[in-house]
Amino acid sequence: MPDNRDTEFAWKYHNATKHSHASVRANPHFLDFSNQPLPFKIYPSLEPMRLPSEMHQTGVAALSAICSSVPDSTNAAPDLAAIAQLLYLSAGITRQRKFSGGEIYFRAAACTGALYEVELYLVCGDLVDLSAGVYHFAPAEFGLRKLRDGDYRSVLVEAAGNESGIARAPLIIVCTCTYWRNAWKYQDRTYRHFGWDNGTMLANLLAVTTALGLPAKIACGFVDETVNQLLDVDPQREVAFSLVPVGHGSQDPPPSPVNVPALGLETIPLSRNEIDYPLMREIHAASSLHSKKEVSMWRGRTPLMNLPPPAAPVVQLQTLSDDEMPRDPIEQVILRRGSSRKFARTPITLPQLSTMLHRATRGVPTDFLDPIGTQLSHLYLIVNAVDGVEPGAYVFHRDSGLLECLKQGNFRDQAGYLGLEQQLPADAAVDIFFLADLRPILQRFGNRGYRAVQLEAGILGGKLYLAAYAQRLGATGLTFYDDDVIRFFSPHAEGKSAIFLVAVGNSAKHQP
Repeated sequence: MPDNRDTEFAWKYHNATKHSHASVRANPHFLDFSNQPLPFKIYPSLEPMRLPSEMHQTGVAALSAICSSVPDSTNAAPDLAAIAQLLYLSAGITRQRKFSGGEIYFRAAACTGALYEVELYLVCGDLVDLSAGVYHFAPAEFGLRKLRDGDYRSVLVEAAGNESGIARAPLIIVCTCTYWRNAWKYQDRTYRHFGWDNGTMLANLLAVTTALGLPAKIACGFVDETVNQLLDVDPQREVAFSLVPVGHGSQDPPPSPVNVPALGLETIPLSRNEIDYPLMREIHAASSLHSKKEVSMWRGRTPLMNLPPPAAPVVQLQTLSDDEMPRDPIEQVILRRGSSRKFARTPITLPQLSTMLHRATRGVPTDFLDPIGTQLSHLYLIVNAVDGVEPGAYVFHRDSGLLECLKQGNFRDQAGYLGLEQQLPADAAVDIFFLADLRPILQRFGNRGYRAVQLEAGILGGKLYLAAYAQRLGATGLTFYDDDVIRFFSPHAEGKSAIFLVAVGNSAKHQP
């Protein structure tokens, strides 16, 4: 059994899945559309229970919802209508587009390749209009399929090492990731995408829970086998990746049944032929936790990832004033959001950029960021067109609200090259790279720290998406040439690793 503390597994996976100019061209992979995976998990023997479709208008501004959270001791429980709103605005189908080969179902949160490999399950006690049980969310029908009847929350409490948020939560949302649905396009690099795509979804989920007055927290530490068994997933194909307790109650859940029997429920195959990429399953196994004690030791005590003080010219950020702040509510912004396909080469303002950076980085309630506000990644920027900021390369000093200039110059061509030679990062007003020093992260958290750093970047990237669209801007997540990114930002970024990239600017397509 691989050991989470043997971090050679994380380094092996990370280095083997780096993109470079040479590796991309040497890869013979092509998209076999005749073998494209189904976009949904379907249990043919279970009828879905339809969820209410009417959305409650919270009136909470998106730019407020993404930067705050409800205190975890607030007594609140979601009813079925609130659950429907959470699921729709996190993973629901918000638009459809037909093309020559079929139809794409776009969801509420950004996902690499629009492949949507993240599945959501609910584990709850008795709630208003929803009986205790284990459910699978079916986006195609916008409904729930009950997998188990009864209150199984204690199974998750035990699996998560009595994590306080889970112990008193009336509802726990379990996010799983399906290997093949994303690997069809992205192959072994899919395991990085698990964190990105789960993270952007969680950014939506956290913002909506805040708007609904519900406490929520993300747990990345749990006994993997226990959670997978509860959901009855095949861990060779689908694995639990994060837990989200929603709400807070005054009592612990009742003891769960002693045995959690296998269900053996039939599901429709995703494709006629699934191609296996063993490297992903290897890093998942090596980053798995196997006991309550191991989970408790893994949680918290985040290593400090401070930047050195600025040694170069700085730009003071200027966030929008309260009077200038857009008030579009979170549900409206989520439904407006998309991934920009083309940017206009026009500037955004410094207050717009400042507000995005400030609101997206106020802290994420998780079990691996202690205290809240701690970050594993740092944000490095290529500024192409921001009024009041000279074009160049910068690093964001969050605590002091500064951009430190690393080098000045027009780097549009370099930005395009670093973003896998795509036009989007070259045309964007600003490209925001998430870079992290993996050495102290893996030393503290073991291989599971690799999950955590990818997940954090996805959440922060999702918050940047929402902050951009709240200001009628566009955004898109992109992949990159790993080592070339570090070389571009070095010597300041020396020793770090590229984790994620979000491009922001004025979308060439007008937003409604």
